[in-house]
Amino acid sequence: MVEGFSFYAVAEISTTYKEVCTDKTGFAETVHVTYDPAKVSLKFLLEMYFKAIDPTSINRQGHDTGTQYRTGVYYTDKDDEKIINDVFAEEQTHINGKLAVENQPLRNFYKAEDYHQDYLDKNPDGYCHLPHSLFEFARKAKDTKK
Repeated sequence: MVEGFSFYAVAEISTTYKEVCTDKTGFAETVHVTYDPAKVSLKFLLEMYFKAIDPTSINRQGHDTGTQYRTGVYYTDKDDEKIINDVFAEEQTHINGKLAVENQPLRNFYKAEDYHQDYLDKNPDGYCHLPHSLFEFARKAKDTKK
């Protein structure tokens, strides 16, 4: 062992979409978002996210139901936590009831099978519960609140 370093054997866990849909894995379907904070703020991205989901829905988005369809924001940078909490608090003021959106550090992330990557690009008429108008809104939106 090199002094100051610990070595760990990490077993890679993989799962399939079919397994996730059984509700037995505890996993949620999600996306990995990479962005340039010089071009768009985390606050703005979160505000757009809340326009795309029903923040009061539990284990459901659109016609899809099950624990894998729960909503959440899973962060990897502890410095983002305050911004996330602030946006959640602001969103809470706009709804009756309690937000049903998870807000926690990311514990794990597994890339989905290739057929799920860029799904709407590969399947332009594929199912998506989001209205097309929201995609157009997102293309035209500008982050003016940096």
